[in-house]
Amino acid sequence: MTVVGIVGLGIYLPERVMTAEELAVASGIPAEVIRTKFGLAQKHIADISGKGETVSMMAAEAGRRALMDAGVGPEEVDAVIYFGSMHKDYYVWLAAPRIQVLVGAHRAYAFEICGTSAGLPFAMKTARSMMLTDPSLRHVLLVAASTESMLLDYTNHRARFMFNFGDGAAACLLRRDHPFNIVLESAFRTDGRFADFVRVPAGGSVLPPSHETIEQRLHYFDVTDPAQMKAMLDPITLDHFVGVVREAIARSGCHGLDFLIPLHTKRSLFLALLSALGLTESQAIYLSDYGHLSAADPLLGLYLARQEGRLRNGDVVVLVSAGTGYSWGATVIRWGGPYD
Repeated sequence: MTVVGIVGLGIYLPERVMTAEELAVASGIPAEVIRTKFGLAQKHIADISGKGETVSMMAAEAGRRALMDAGVGPEEVDAVIYFGSMHKDYYVWLAAPRIQVLVGAHRAYAFEICGTSAGLPFAMKTARSMMLTDPSLRHVLLVAASTESMLLDYTNHRARFMFNFGDGAAACLLRRDHPFNIVLESAFRTDGRFADFVRVPAGGSVLPPSHETIEQRLHYFDVTDPAQMKAMLDPITLDHFVGVVREAIARSGCHGLDFLIPLHTKRSLFLALLSALGLTESQAIYLSDYGHLSAADPLLGLYLARQEGRLRNGDVVVLVSAGTGYSWGATVIRWGGPYD
């Protein structure tokens, strides 16, 4: 039976960090609240003007490291898929072709998938499906990066739940007929009632850039009605997280869950998710020193879990995320191997 497995992982994190104390000064939110409720000790911040840490540069570096981890040359890559932040180097611009050339994957074609912060399960599902049906796709490189810290106005507390956004990149290399770290099934849910709550108000066709939009600070994240969004989201979000995890596990033919790698969320939601799934904190990764890197979170968590020796041969590992819009997604990985 043809399978698709993860053969390499790579990450890139800027050297500059913003601590909880620095975030407290910028936002007026006590550092203790940021640490305990936001679940954030620090986050990495890109240096674009000094080090050129753009989305394309960081994603390409994470991709190169994933290739090195796999022992695969860039000329062996058949496709490059970018699934990270929409806030890229330029407006209305594809990062994937730029990443392809920076990595040196000159034989590959490149394209993008957008699921906001839920992008990884969508990318995994797409790449796996393509590879299972197309024998010419032996190696597919998935890359994501985020510089969404640039879109935060720390004086706008309507958007405070996004103050955990940090910067960085993560990548993985998938290989066809690789019976190790097998990518299994995914599951998704979308609730379009939330489509208009979270956005950068200006810059699109509805409200083009102008002196007025800049003066009114409309080029940062905003939430149109935080109270209404919370009232609608709180009763359903845990159920949707649990639902996609359990559905992905069932679709994969697995009977349990050994390790969970979620996106970075507030700590109370993280603990509630573990409790609902019958897991302990030792069976999960929490990105308190990294914050939320948009769609890159689960790959960063997988990289850290491997580096820390927390994954055992045969573990059923679930990568789960959610993104404004609102979508929830999960993908199952059978860690280790080999497996038939």
